[in-house]
Amino acid sequence: MKKYDVILLTESKYIAPNEIDDYTQNVLTEDALVKNALEKVGCKVKKIAWDNNSFDWSSTHFALFRTTWDYFHRFDEFKSWLDHVNKKTKLINSYDQILWNIDKHYLQEIHRKGVNIPPSYFIKKNSKESLENIMLKMGWTKTVLKPTISGAARHTYKIDMKNLSDHEIIFKELIQKEDFLLQEFQKQVITKGEVAFMLYGGEYSHAILKKAKPGDFRVQDDFGGTVHQYSPSQSEIQFAKNTVNSISPIPTYARVDMIWDNNNQPAVSEIELIEPELWFRFNNASADLLAEKIVQKLKLEKLS
Repeated sequence: MKKYDVILLTESKYIAPNEIDDYTQNVLTEDALVKNALEKVGCKVKKIAWDNNSFDWSSTHFALFRTTWDYFHRFDEFKSWLDHVNKKTKLINSYDQILWNIDKHYLQEIHRKGVNIPPSYFIKKNSKESLENIMLKMGWTKTVLKPTISGAARHTYKIDMKNLSDHEIIFKELIQKEDFLLQEFQKQVITKGEVAFMLYGGEYSHAILKKAKPGDFRVQDDFGGTVHQYSPSQSEIQFAKNTVNSISPIPTYARVDMIWDNNNQPAVSEIELIEPELWFRFNNASADLLAEKIVQKLKLEKLS
């Protein structure tokens, strides 16, 4: 018998924080909503920091990624932990999907399956190409540069012909360490923002709108971005569903981040299958829907 049905994975600073600001309170609130939803349907649940070396990971049926938001700053350590824990328990989302989703090369794969993405150019580590040559070759005058493995807008830069030379210097240093992605800048990110769609087992739950602060293009709250209620159209919901349906198997949870491209068409800026913020506080029933999908997996697990 397993001691737990589900472990909620977080980072250590969210286990027993001494000071609770608004951001931390949102994390605690959302984790509590998920924990309560799982407990309501009879699950034994505990919240654990992913880097807790004393915890017996074989004591749980599932480990559910929630707020492990330091992993991209500690990627080598996280990958070793992931390899270890995958041998002890089942991960939600799965180990294979996490590895697939960690690297933004997945955008190429979903694009080949017919999902619209912003025009993109992938640059391998140690490449000798310059940003100027790539931009001239692609016919782009404004771009966004980001690592293929990243989060919270780490090393993300908006580049145009005025600041190109400064960013060439930065780029030459960064490309020695990791792969990068250069995308044509989609100007409606500034005017319309970015919509995040939450889906569980491919079933749509709710959506929110993220907007950058005036003068910025990054919608993350780390940079002053704000979050708003959003009522998507049926065609927008279908776009998000089609995006998730392009992934096999369909993940237990997914966040599809959608922008409008320079042709005013919906485009996927990112799919989050690892540890996305899912804004349960905007729709409490969303946590119940996630719990329902997990219980379905749990029943299959106990039968096997």
